[in-house]
Amino acid sequence: MTLEISTPALLFPAVSLLFLAYTNRFLHLAALVRNLHRDWVELRDEALRAQIDNLRRRLKLIRWMQLLGAVSLLLCVISMVAVIFGFRPLDTICFIAALVLMGGSLVCLALEIWCSGGALQILMKRVEEE
Repeated sequence: MTLEISTPALLFPAVSLLFLAYTNRFLHLAALVRNLHRDWVELRDEALRAQIDNLRRRLKLIRWMQLLGAVSLLLCVISMVAVIFGFRPLDTICFIAALVLMGGSLVCLALEIWCSGGALQILMKRVEEE
């Protein structure tokens, strides 16, 4: 397999859009954590505790999403440099690793979306109990 410089460069637009989405999710969750913490200090409600635990899991997933995406982008850059200087085995290995890490980042995204549904289930369960 021979890579051209444009092949690893194809991931750049996708990565920038993913980072924008990941950052927005992180900022939204950070604001939720602050509000829930304030409410927890005042009320000590167990439903709030369950929400905080759910948000903790989601924040860990978002950190992994960002880390895997960043390393994927770095490997794309290394792959492009390897293409420029003609390091054929390195360019392919780095590009394949970048694709695998980007896939891992997307798996973390899917898991985080699944957990966000769990947060809504906690709220609905509380409403049903009342």
